[in-house]
Amino acid sequence: MPIEILLIEDNPGDVELTKIALEDSKISVNLNVVEDGVEAIAFLRREGKYTQVPHPDIVLLDLNLPKKDGREVLAEIKADEKLKRIPVVVLTTSQAEEDVLKVYNLSANCYITKPVDFDQFVKIVQSIENFWFTIVKLPSE
Repeated sequence: MPIEILLIEDNPGDVELTKIALEDSKISVNLNVVEDGVEAIAFLRREGKYTQVPHPDIVLLDLNLPKKDGREVLAEIKADEKLKRIPVVVLTTSQAEEDVLKVYNLSANCYITKPVDFDQFVKIVQSIENFWFTIVKLPSE
């Protein structure tokens, strides 16, 4: 069975880079993408057009999203009994210490600043994949 990843990202370039980084995966990965916070919550709760989507094993979350920002999405995930065990990796351009503190206070599993360099971005995504999918034991749905 493939690892189910939900990427919550509004930048098409970063979505494409993530797809490229996961193409060389040694494990089977299914990447679902939503572009804003409202869609993210609907996907996670399997509402509306998302009633048949898979339960994600992990969420990659950008903070700066339209409609509902990543901090709000994270707070909703971690406050929901059915969702709070899903690991959330914040993957964002923000290097602000206040963002780091806020997301850890909201129970994010880790905070990673996106590099601007393509090769570094690919290495970061592959590191996430290696750690979360080969080393860590994830909860089942």
